[in-house]
Amino acid sequence: MSSNVDHSFATPGPAGLGALAVACFGFAGVFLGKVGMGGLPLLAAWLVGGGIIQYTVAVMELKDNNLTGGNVFLFFAAFFMFAASLSVIAKFFMIKFGITPMPFVEGCCWLAGALFLTIVTPAYLKATKLLFAIVVFIDIALWIITAMDLGVLSGSFKPYVAYSLIAAGLIAIYTIGAIVNNAAFERQILPIPEPFVKS
Repeated sequence: MSSNVDHSFATPGPAGLGALAVACFGFAGVFLGKVGMGGLPLLAAWLVGGGIIQYTVAVMELKDNNLTGGNVFLFFAAFFMFAASLSVIAKFFMIKFGITPMPFVEGCCWLAGALFLTIVTPAYLKATKLLFAIVVFIDIALWIITAMDLGVLSGSFKPYVAYSLIAAGLIAIYTIGAIVNNAAFERQILPIPEPFVKS
């Protein structure tokens, strides 16, 4: 989230983190094997909602000259939310009509996504340790998903994806609470750790 103090709007970063948590928990349910065919269209609907929030956050963060947060939220809006929701719907109809989805193509796409997020992760060393931790847990999840879709890892690694996403989602929820409550009460209600690298 932007450190620029001259905002024309309050930061929508907490809402963006909330949308991220929704996606993390929803995908965790899938990777834990708790979501069947009937849950896929429902997950897609929630991802579209999250995509709207994250796109809005991205535009506002970019307007405030937050290069890192704006671009990462834009990436999440496009691929973690909108593309993922279309993928979930596509898989639902493919399975319904007897077509076997081929995960390799998504593995190729997620390879680019995992590389993107990994290469920008060091920039989060200048943000609170909470945001850095969220990004690292999502990095782990994306690399495992990529490896499974490419056939490098077996499906037995799905729980590791789920637990990484749950960790990211829980940290995101705490971060939301800290940002919003600290701002509302104008004092530290919930501690926010300092960055690893201070400006």
